[in-house]
Amino acid sequence: MKLVTQMNNATLSLGIILGCTIISWILFILFGQLTVKKLRKNPEAKHELGMELVSGWDIINVAQSLALPITLIRKFKKTQMSFFYSDADLLIKHTSKFDRILAKVFYWTFTITGILILTWVCLVTTGLLK
Repeated sequence: MKLVTQMNNATLSLGIILGCTIISWILFILFGQLTVKKLRKNPEAKHELGMELVSGWDIINVAQSLALPITLIRKFKKTQMSFFYSDADLLIKHTSKFDRILAKVFYWTFTITGILILTWVCLVTTGLLK
C-alpha cells in the first residue's frame, strides 16, 4: 500500500516563509555580532546608532541606514523623527564593504520576510490560500 502525503499550498508556502525567517534571524545575529558590536565600541559612532526602542533595535537601524539609498536616509535625518535613524554617513565611514553588503542582505531578507508573513496571513484569513 502506497502512502501519499499531500501538502496544501498554505502549508508549503508557510514552510518556505519559515525557512526565510530562520535565515533572516541568522543574518540578524551575524550582523549584530560582526558589525554593530564593532560600532558600539567605537566612541565616535556609539551614540549615532539611532533610537533603540527595544533591545537589538539598533541592529535594524544600522542595517536600514546601510541598505537604503543614502539620499533617502539623508531626507529622514531632516525630519522631526530623525532621532530614530542612525547616521548613515558616519556608519559608512566606520564600516567595511563586507559590513555594508551584509547589512543589505540582512535588511532586505528581514523586510521581505515580514511582508511575506503579513501577506500569507491575509491570504489564509480571507480564504484565498488553502
